[in-house]
Amino acid sequence: MTMSDPIADMLTRIRNANTAKHDTVDVPSSKMKLAIAKILLDEGYIRKYDVVDDGNFKNIHITLKYGSDKNEKVLTGIKRISKPGLRVYAGKDELPKVLGGLGVAIISTNQGVITDKEARKLNVGGEVLAFVW
Repeated sequence: MTMSDPIADMLTRIRNANTAKHDTVDVPSSKMKLAIAKILLDEGYIRKYDVVDDGNFKNIHITLKYGSDKNEKVLTGIKRISKPGLRVYAGKDELPKVLGGLGVAIISTNQGVITDKEARKLNVGGEVLAFVW
């Protein structure tokens, strides 16, 4: 069966692994997913990520981040906004703020996949991919 929304699949795998308190999660690799993983790492929501090539496929091996014990979650929520059936775009003046600035919106722009804060600095808009808090 073909996957209609690979980004939503990635976010769901991360959300499920975080809820089940797993240490790591594997996601099929793509350039967009690598850019999203880099943003999650830079914003401090995951510990690290590696690209693993098993011969046939490339996977992103993501190590999740928790507090002092596994009951303290660093990543409390992750939500897909723009879907294949309903794309959501935001201009440079109407970029969303997640939880009043406590979370991060991941935006796909002509400058690459960046956070809402970077998009405001660069004065660009784009497709709102996901909210992370």
